[in-house]
Amino acid sequence: MTSLYDITAKDRKGNAVPLNLYQGEVVLIVNTATQSPLTPQYTELQALYEKYHSQGFEVLDFPSNQPTKSCPGTDEMVHQFCKDNYSTSFARFKKAKVSGDDADPLFRYLVEKTGGEPVTDDFTKFLVNKIGKVVARFDSTTSFPTIERKIQELL
Repeated sequence: MTSLYDITAKDRKGNAVPLNLYQGEVVLIVNTATQSPLTPQYTELQALYEKYHSQGFEVLDFPSNQPTKSCPGTDEMVHQFCKDNYSTSFARFKKAKVSGDDADPLFRYLVEKTGGEPVTDDFTKFLVNKIGKVVARFDSTTSFPTIERKIQELL
């Protein structure tokens, strides 16, 4: 793949979503989990989404049972959990494999574009600029003010 926009992902209902739908937007792609000690990060993700969505910012949520096995259940169960507990309104996709030989093409692409280090924790975040270039990778311990400053630079 030569561009993020060449990738098609599946939404939580299994429908194909070409990522070129997000051309011209700043996008934060996150592998999430519902039973991780990091799950409360949904609150901060939603706050960023609400603050910047009208300026061309998107959060794309890819729940994953990798690498920590902290996201059991069906796609619908994950979606309902996030709505009920964190009132999330950003796009949620089908559960994804984020590491290993069978990682989804999107995560293989993101990892390749950010130095090749595998995804080793929940809530790893990849920031994509308006022309589809992966410009930053944040691990789960990166502060949200740091991520927000980078988003502001790109908007």
